[in-house]
Amino acid sequence: MGVRLPELLAPAGSLQALAAAVAAGADAVYTGAGAFNARAAATDLSLDELRIAAGLCHGRGARLYVTLNIFVRDDELDEAVALAADVLEAGADALIVADLGLIAELRRRLGDVEIHLSTQAGVHASDGALLATRELSVSRVTCGRELSVDEIAAMAVTGVEIEAFCHGAICVCYAGACSFSSLRRGRSANRGDCTQPCRLHYGLADGAGRRVDAREGDLLLCPRDYLSIRHIPQLVDAGVGALKIEGRMKNPDYVFNVVGCYRAALDAVRDGLPVEVDALEAQLARSFNRGFTTDYLDGSAGAGLMSWERSCNQGLRAGVVVERRYEEVVVELERSVEAGDTLEIRYIPGEEAAPDVPKRWPMVPCPVTAAAGARIAVHCKRKVSCGSVVHVVRSAGVLARTDAAVATVLDGVQDAAPPAPAARAEGMGPSCRSGSAARAGARPCADAGRTPARAVLVETPERAAALLEAGGAEILVPAFAVAETGCGAWGSLLGRLTVLLDEVSRVGDEAFQRSLCATAGAVACRNLTQVAYARDAGAAFEIASPIPVTNVASLHACADLGARRVWLPSDMAVDRVAGLARAAAGRVLVGVVSSGLPELMVTEHCLLTAEGACSGSCGGCARRRSERFLVERDGTCLPVRVDVRGRTRIYDAEPLDRSGDVAMLATAGVSCFLEADEGACAW
Repeated sequence: MGVRLPELLAPAGSLQALAAAVAAGADAVYTGAGAFNARAAATDLSLDELRIAAGLCHGRGARLYVTLNIFVRDDELDEAVALAADVLEAGADALIVADLGLIAELRRRLGDVEIHLSTQAGVHASDGALLATRELSVSRVTCGRELSVDEIAAMAVTGVEIEAFCHGAICVCYAGACSFSSLRRGRSANRGDCTQPCRLHYGLADGAGRRVDAREGDLLLCPRDYLSIRHIPQLVDAGVGALKIEGRMKNPDYVFNVVGCYRAALDAVRDGLPVEVDALEAQLARSFNRGFTTDYLDGSAGAGLMSWERSCNQGLRAGVVVERRYEEVVVELERSVEAGDTLEIRYIPGEEAAPDVPKRWPMVPCPVTAAAGARIAVHCKRKVSCGSVVHVVRSAGVLARTDAAVATVLDGVQDAAPPAPAARAEGMGPSCRSGSAARAGARPCADAGRTPARAVLVETPERAAALLEAGGAEILVPAFAVAETGCGAWGSLLGRLTVLLDEVSRVGDEAFQRSLCATAGAVACRNLTQVAYARDAGAAFEIASPIPVTNVASLHACADLGARRVWLPSDMAVDRVAGLARAAAGRVLVGVVSSGLPELMVTEHCLLTAEGACSGSCGGCARRRSERFLVERDGTCLPVRVDVRGRTRIYDAEPLDRSGDVAMLATAGVSCFLEADEGACAW
């Protein structure tokens, strides 16, 4: 029997990039259609271009997917469903969606459309993938980038078609769980408008304000780019359904080069040949990259994940300066170069240099084509020293090959008539543009209309016991706080508390989270995997961010899953909170955080590795038990918490305060207001 290869899925932010993808051997291409996708700054394809794109893909045996993967507001649902109908009519084969409410509306109004669950939905384990296919009727689940090969394999063995990222940029925060850009910059990553705070400069300070980071460079949240070329045989063996390349903002030459490399690797596996990993990795480095990491796939998230010094293109190391002349240097090549390549010469002053001597990174054109081992003279007016490393940061050969391939694919296409629209699926009619109707079979909420409750988030068993004794408030405790002391320290208290489960649910989290579902009075689930655990245990459960709840349809979807209450996101505007609370009446209870420091992000990477080598023992780490702050350039200090599993949570500097809105929100139907106890943070 032949080897079953995963689909090679390529990005396209333009028709030229799409042509580059199919020319290089992509099995499928994903793109945006101008709205409701996680790359607000992307040019995207118009509907006419989508029709051409569908013809190009289908004519070469490839598929076309369209991203509608932001979290949608109520006043946008009709437009989002209408756009989905239009792109399907233009020839798209499937939609990539994150919002539970939008998925429900697409099912209700467009019929049996193929939907892939976006990585933004935050599924990290098998039970979440199975629940998504059963309850949401998605045909594919895109897992998180943080998973190891073994974790990806464990998801794939369930029979759910798993799409895994194989190359490209990494968000240091778990997908769908980042409010950093929203709360600190006013632009939401979950709305496709991220300001990329992870690529900025920071310091790490202790409680006294002293800098404690000890690494070269201060890009403390900037990861390298994801690389799986060395893991392709393992991913094929794992049964992954699709390998996804990140990069809808990238140029056609990036798409052409990267797709071509992964196509070569997959074809080698198919033919029983070794994957030429060194050569392919070098070729991949000729396109934009921040340096490469395999940490996640290897089951790590340490210092090797990060690019602390530079967030720009690292290119490919090609040689070293061996002689300096007047406005010229001689470079001894370690790799071949081509005339027209752009070379970056990395001059770093030595210890003997004066403190004010800057680093220099001049970029100069390569004058000749030459092989490894040759010495070439390169014009360079900037002063650099012998020993400076030279990188290729722009490949003339890749550009030329891309241009030729794209021209061949698009030859005559722009003037050709668009292909005939695809047939509508059953149920796709004019009603797809009408307003949302009430869901059939709605389960009334027995507690609707009651007096709003007060809840307090605590982090120690002593404080929980004291507040329970005092009465008058529901008590919530974060799961990471329970893990810190162990369940034994909480004893019978857990049966009287609601445990706020962690944002992440991976294989290593399962046993602990299942035990909490079985012993806590209730649990607040923060991803679909935990909903599966809670239902298995017969536990009373609530739903909280980062499960996306930004519209009435998603509220109803949570009610359909069995949630007794939904906690709305902390970065949601008060008027939208009120609107959703009114709309939820009779279906599900709505809660909001009224005070506390909101969480900005959660990352698998331990930020404290910026202080030096990791001991590998999170439980006994002295740094972890000391105050730490991420310091922005303007001096703003953001509290940092690292849990017993080594995950980092970063919180806002300014506390959330909705005290002035409580009366209005209570009138609107908010059933519970949560405040963070002293020393505890919100979410």
